[in-house]
Amino acid sequence: MNQDLADIIPMRIDETTFRQIYLLHWEKVFAVCYNNIRETEPAKGMVQDIFKSLWERKDELEITVSIERYLLRAAKLKVFEYLRNTKSRAEHNESAFRNYCHSSNCTENEVFYNNLKSQVECLVDTLPCQCRNVFRMSREEGLTNREIASRLLISERAVEYHITRALSTLKANLTEYLV
Repeated sequence: MNQDLADIIPMRIDETTFRQIYLLHWEKVFAVCYNNIRETEPAKGMVQDIFKSLWERKDELEITVSIERYLLRAAKLKVFEYLRNTKSRAEHNESAFRNYCHSSNCTENEVFYNNLKSQVECLVDTLPCQCRNVFRMSREEGLTNREIASRLLISERAVEYHITRALSTLKANLTEYLV
């Protein structure tokens, strides 16, 4: 009971306090994210974003609820944002494909598309780990270079390098699909 009360009293978040908050609550925040999207890497990224935001805004934040409630609410909002963005991208891709499919040779085009998609997935799986992660975050999750750099703790230049390397590999191995 006293712990809950202590959480509600406005406090100054310094490095030690932040570390304690992180150690006490990161697993719960991760659980909320993971249980809603069932994907480990995006859930880890959400946890990182939440705690990064907490640290960056530590001087101006006024938390009027317990820190745990604040973090869990932040996790739910991150999940909603992720689901909204993922759904929006999926709807856009599906709409584009549906419109494309109205042309003649729809079945042939669909087979061609599925073969290309499968080949791209196989090639992406052969990329080095960091290159593959950067490429997927960029193309599948729709993250900006800055967001990727922040999540992976690398420079934006390194992100650009990995994306360029991945695209070069794809281009070199998909010549039969190039017009």
